[in-house]
Amino acid sequence: MAKITGTVKWFNESKGFGFITPADGSKDVFVHFSAIMKDGFKTLSEGQQVEFEIQDGPKGPAAANVTIL
Repeated sequence: MAKITGTVKWFNESKGFGFITPADGSKDVFVHFSAIMKDGFKTLSEGQQVEFEIQDGPKGPAAANVTIL
């Protein structure tokens, strides 16, 4: 899968999910905390630059293998 870069639009720590806006201007992508590739507390901050892959989730496209740049 190709890695895509994007910016975190928002992320709700208490619910464990949010959305990423891809750099290519395509539709926002759902991100679940379980897709964040880091140790410890898995969260993202609004405006953070990330790299990710897109996979088909139960409700449409979802981010996978998310890494913070």
